[in-house]
Amino acid sequence: MAHAHQKSDSHTVEFQVDPVVLELGQRFVDAGHELSLVGGPVRDLFLGRRSPDLDFTTDATPDQTLALIRKWADNFWEIGRAFGTIGMRKSGFQIEITTYRADAYDPESRKPAVAFGSSLTDDLLRRDFTINAMALRLPAMELVDPFGGVRDLHASVLATPGAPETSFSDDPLRMMRAARFASQLGVAVRDDVKQAMTQMAERITIISAERVREELVKLICGSHPRVGIDLLVDTGLAEFVLPEVSALRLEADEHHRHKDVYQHSLQVLEQAAGMETDADGPVPGPDFVLRFAALMHDVGKPATRRFEPGGAVSFRHHDMVGSKLTKKRMKALRFDNDTTKAVARLVELHMRFYGYGEAGWSDSAVRRYVTDAGPLLDRLHLLTRSDVTTRNQRKADRLSFAYDDLEARIAALREQESLEAVRPDLDGGQIMALLGLKPGPVVGRAYKFLLEQRMEHGPLDAAVAEAKLREWWADQPEAAQHEPATGVDLSTTEES
Repeated sequence: MAHAHQKSDSHTVEFQVDPVVLELGQRFVDAGHELSLVGGPVRDLFLGRRSPDLDFTTDATPDQTLALIRKWADNFWEIGRAFGTIGMRKSGFQIEITTYRADAYDPESRKPAVAFGSSLTDDLLRRDFTINAMALRLPAMELVDPFGGVRDLHASVLATPGAPETSFSDDPLRMMRAARFASQLGVAVRDDVKQAMTQMAERITIISAERVREELVKLICGSHPRVGIDLLVDTGLAEFVLPEVSALRLEADEHHRHKDVYQHSLQVLEQAAGMETDADGPVPGPDFVLRFAALMHDVGKPATRRFEPGGAVSFRHHDMVGSKLTKKRMKALRFDNDTTKAVARLVELHMRFYGYGEAGWSDSAVRRYVTDAGPLLDRLHLLTRSDVTTRNQRKADRLSFAYDDLEARIAALREQESLEAVRPDLDGGQIMALLGLKPGPVVGRAYKFLLEQRMEHGPLDAAVAEAKLREWWADQPEAAQHEPATGVDLSTTEES
């Protein structure tokens, strides 16, 4: 590991860089070119973090870069060549080397037109924020910080190298990146940057949903997600990216007859993130599915709010409505189906527990809770617990004790039977053999009947299950017993 001391803005910093960095820098200098480590990896040096992804900038053209690294790199690729970027791997590092840029942007386009530059300072000027506009010139280890990135990093402030309006006009996604860095690094956004974000929020609509989604995921998975979401809402960006979250602010009525749902949702997000486990636990953090479900769990409330006689406020079925709204928003942001279904399912189930403490649940209800949650059960445990934000300690304790009891009930039932994949005691093939049926919808109905019996009574002996099935069959109308077959074979059904 190479060490060097650099002094900048009255701060002395000891840089520790891998020999690979210096070796690459020497190759370029020996060939008459400049090479600098740039952006996030330099910022991370000041934060004491080691990045496996290294970004460099150079005055060499992509062709010249290729000639220098072709035999040196473990492997390389040219997918970003049109944008001046050559990628490679070396000694476990993923490396990108980009020719100095002087981008020319079309204000209405999603993509910049690429123009190569010749100056490191000009290249740094076009970067998003001052903390990312620092470079380490190699192999001399000279810090180049023309826009006060070190100063802003020490002050925990996010600022742009030039006018923020120009920066965000060049690439509106940088407004999302501002919120993401606020979440990841806990930095405050300078007033002029926040003002520009507010004035230009609508320009985020020209950015592809996929790019917006990537920044949102990083924001949600940051160390301070509440701060990032708050910034999106305060600047109006959320109106275009997560309008369902912005709408939650409307839920604090003038008489304060119920709590502020927006602030409650942020607190639930914060508490859910705090409950995540380490890598060996059931929900290793950061877990996007849990966190996003926590943020979105009450988005169905604006559409379901009703003022009842006596001043009470109700939100009937807000869980179901919220699930549908969540699914719609995630599809618009081009999330994959599995992630979308998981988050929407947690939103749908987040109210299921309430009432357990007062009414108590039968074993059947506990089985249904576990079965409906499926592989999301551990996340549902954390979401339900994090949804308690009351200042009434007695109420909070009562809910916590009730959930402790539910988890104990689940554990006890698991010792007696398998709850992970509840299935009828007879499969489709056995049902058809017993009743003399061919594949068809009648078999499906019989299967569902036995599944209900399994839920209600737990595992049954085969003889008991057969008796219940015959009893059910005897009660079926004669016409229903002779419905035409559809060719659907339930002999291997694993419905649960």
